[in-house]
Amino acid sequence: MSGAELVEWIAGWPVGAALRRSAILYLVVNAAHVLAIGLLIGAIVPLDLRLLGLVGPAPLEVLGPFLARAAAVGLALAVVTGLCLFSVRPSAYLTNPALLTKLVLLAVGTLNALSVRVSTAWSVALAGGAVALRLRAQALASLVTWLGALLAGRWIGFL
Repeated sequence: MSGAELVEWIAGWPVGAALRRSAILYLVVNAAHVLAIGLLIGAIVPLDLRLLGLVGPAPLEVLGPFLARAAAVGLALAVVTGLCLFSVRPSAYLTNPALLTKLVLLAVGTLNALSVRVSTAWSVALAGGAVALRLRAQALASLVTWLGALLAGRWIGFL
């Protein structure tokens, strides 16, 4: 399947057609996307700030797993609802530099999060050990990446 055929298939997807026909359905999916992003950012920011040592001594062994799971759920919901919203006008969105920037940042943020999750430094920190410099660097990269993705997402409607 070529790229053009894929875009055509996405444009013909029943969800996209339903969203184009129903302003209320579009509103609900859009609101769900905003809520999913809120869950994602609302979990990532405090976790990253804790890893950076910028918030009090909250127990990472308690907060870490909970916030990481909440962020993962937020990301999954944001991807699903984002794909639904994308299906409304895929050709137009594929030429939008803000969306392309957002997609790159989402990929970078997700790869960074997966890298943290499988690292020894994460396991050590969750066990009550010191937060390694590498983990702090990844937390800073995470903060910048996810907030950048948020800004790029807001920028989509202005281009």
